[in-house]
Amino acid sequence: MTTSFGAASAGTIAKDPKLQVARSFNGLRSVSNSLLLSRRSTVFRSSSSSSSAASVIKAVSTPVKPEIAPEQKRSKVEIFKEHSNFIRYPLNEEILTDAPNINEAATQLIKFHGSYQQYNRDERGTKSYSFMLRTKNPCGKVSNKLYLVMDDLADQFGIGTLRLTTRQTFQLHGVLKKDLKTVMSAIIKSMGSTLGACGDLNRNVLAPAAPFKRKDYLFAQETAENIAALLTPQSGFYYDMWVDGEKVMSAEPPEVVKARNDNSHCTNFPDSPEPIYGTQFLPRKFKIAVTVAKDNSVDLFTNDIGVVVVSDADGEPQGFNIYVGGGMGRTHRLESTFPLLAEPLGYVPKEDILYAVKAIVVTQRENGRRDDRKYSRMKYLISSWGIEKFRSVVEQYYGKKFEPCHELPEWNFESYLGWHQQGDGRLFCGLHVDSGRVKGVMKKILREIIEKYHLNVRITPNQNIILCDIRQAWKRPITTALAQGGLLQPRLIDPLNVTAMACPALPLCPLAITEAERGIPDILKRIRAIFERVGLRYKESVVIRITGCPNGCARPYMAELGLVGDGPNSYQIWLGGTPNQTVLAKLFKDKVKIQDLEKVLEPLFYHWKRQRLPKESFGEFTNRLGNEKLLELVDKWEGVLPGRTTYNLRLFSDKETFQAMDVLARTQGKNAHQLAIEVIRNYVASQQNGKME
Repeated sequence: MTTSFGAASAGTIAKDPKLQVARSFNGLRSVSNSLLLSRRSTVFRSSSSSSSAASVIKAVSTPVKPEIAPEQKRSKVEIFKEHSNFIRYPLNEEILTDAPNINEAATQLIKFHGSYQQYNRDERGTKSYSFMLRTKNPCGKVSNKLYLVMDDLADQFGIGTLRLTTRQTFQLHGVLKKDLKTVMSAIIKSMGSTLGACGDLNRNVLAPAAPFKRKDYLFAQETAENIAALLTPQSGFYYDMWVDGEKVMSAEPPEVVKARNDNSHCTNFPDSPEPIYGTQFLPRKFKIAVTVAKDNSVDLFTNDIGVVVVSDADGEPQGFNIYVGGGMGRTHRLESTFPLLAEPLGYVPKEDILYAVKAIVVTQRENGRRDDRKYSRMKYLISSWGIEKFRSVVEQYYGKKFEPCHELPEWNFESYLGWHQQGDGRLFCGLHVDSGRVKGVMKKILREIIEKYHLNVRITPNQNIILCDIRQAWKRPITTALAQGGLLQPRLIDPLNVTAMACPALPLCPLAITEAERGIPDILKRIRAIFERVGLRYKESVVIRITGCPNGCARPYMAELGLVGDGPNSYQIWLGGTPNQTVLAKLFKDKVKIQDLEKVLEPLFYHWKRQRLPKESFGEFTNRLGNEKLLELVDKWEGVLPGRTTYNLRLFSDKETFQAMDVLARTQGKNAHQLAIEVIRNYVASQQNGKME
C-alpha cells in the first residue's frame, strides 16, 4: 500500500482519530524512511580539487532505521516534527478541545503556523493562557485592507494593541484558543499570512521599508518577496488547519516555481509535499535580509543570509553580494553559545540568487545540528566548519563557484522618519513608535488616517511604521492629525528614543528574565538625565537596545549600549556596537541591578564626552579604550562630577529656588535638574500644541 501525505490524505486522517494514532506511533517512521529512500541516494563530489571540496555530501530528511545507518540523537522537537504529518498532528486535535491551552507537541507545532502559546506571568494561581500571532510581511509591506483587519482583530480578540516587530511584522497578543481559527482565517482572507512567522523554517524576509521608486530599492524588495515565496511551505498544513484546505494566495512568479522545483544538484525531496523542507524542515529558525548598498536599516549582518544588491554605474542591478552566518541568540554563562556577524560568502549574478539561497538553506538543512537546539543555528555550523568548507559545500548544491564579493561603500543606518519623496510624485511619512507598541489615541488616529486616505503602510526593522503613497495636498492635514495622536515630527523626538529598541519581555514572553518594553521608557529618561549632568548635548545619542533575556530579539549585541536581562531587575551590559550596525558589541559587565545603572553609565558617558576623538561615536570610543580601561574608570568613579557644584546656575538663579525644587524632585525619585528640565519641556510642548490647534 502506498501512503501519501498530500492534502487529500491529510483530510482523511483528520476525520479518523484511529488513523491519526496509528499513523503517529507506527506508520510515519516507515513512511518517512520510504520518502528518504525514494529520494536520490546519489553521492556526489565537488569538481574542486581541494580536500574539503571533495567531502561526501548526502541529503537525509529524517533519521533512518538502525539497520540502514546508526540513528543520531535528536531533540524532542525533531521527533514532534517527524510524527506530525507535516505539522498537523496533534495540533489539529488540540485546537478542538475545551481546554484553554494545548499540549507540548502542539505548542511546538503551532509555531510553524505563526503563533506562540503564552500566559500572563504577572498573575498568580491558575495560568491565563492566550496566544500571540505573528504575521509574515516580506519587506514589511502591509496593504490597506490588512492593516484595518489587524486593527479590528486587536480590539475584538486581542489586548487592544498592535505591536510592530524588529522583523517588519505585526504581533497580536492575547488571542484565546477558542478564537484562533476565527482570527487566523480573517488574516488569510485579507491576503495576509502568519505561515512561517515562527518555527524551524525561513522567517519573514527583511528589506528596506522605504517605498522609493529607485531601481535598486524596487529590485531588493522584489527579490525579498521572491525568496519568501521560494521558502514558503508547500504541503498545505496551514490552510488545512485554519481555512479548511482553501488556499487563499496569489500566483507565484514563474522563476520562483522553477527554482523551487529544480533538482539538478540534488537539493530536493522528490515526490514530497515539501520539496525543500522534507518532513523535518530546518534544524532551527532561519533569517534572511535583502538590501541595497549603503542602507543597513535591516541589520544585515545579524541574519543567517544577508543579500545586497550590486548595481552598475547607471544604477542598474547586476547581481548580489551574499553574507552568511549571522545570529544573535546565546545562553548566559555558556561560552560555547555566542552572537555572531555574517561574513562574506561570495557574489552571484542576479538571475542566480534564488538558486544560491536555496543551496545555502539546503546546506544548513543537511548539516545543522538536530540534537541540541542551542547549537542549531547556521552560525554554529559555519563556526565549526570555517567559511571555506561551508562555501565548498554550498557550491555543490549551487552547481557553480561563487565570485568574490564586490567592494561596497560604507554602511549607514536609515530610519526614514519624517516626510520623503517616493520618486513618483507622491510622498511617504515615517513615524516613530516607542517599542513598536501601537495603542490608545495613537492607534485610533493612525486607523483614521489610513482608512480616510486609503493608504498602504510598511513596517520597518526598527519597529516604526511608514505611511505610503501620500498626495502632496494631504501632507498638511495628515501632519496635524498625526500630532494629535502623539506621532511627532523627528525633530520633536528625543534622539535617544529614535534608535532605541526593546523586546516585549514580561509579562507574556515565557523566556523573559526581566523587563524590556515596560522598562525602557524610564531607562531612557535616566540616560537622558545622565547626558545632561555630564554635559552632553541634547542632539547627541547612542544606540540603546534592551532585551529581557539573552535570545537577542531586539538585537542588543549590535547596540552601542545593550542591556540584556540576566536576573530579576538585573542586566548584563554590552558595549561597542556602532551606529551603522556593523560591529558586534562585547560583554562589559554582568549582574548590574536596575537601580545601579547610573553608577556604571555616568562615568562612561562623562569620559566619552571628554576623551573622544572628533566625530567618535560612543561605541567606537568604548572599543578604542577596551574593557579593562573602562572598568577602571567605573571602579574609580566617586559619583560626583569633578569641578561641578550641586546645582546648575544655568537653570537656577538662586540657591533657594534650587533647594525648593530639589525637595519637590526627591518626592518623585528625581533630582532638581531633571525635574526642572521636565517642567520646561512640558511647558514648551504645551505651547507648541496650542499653536498647532
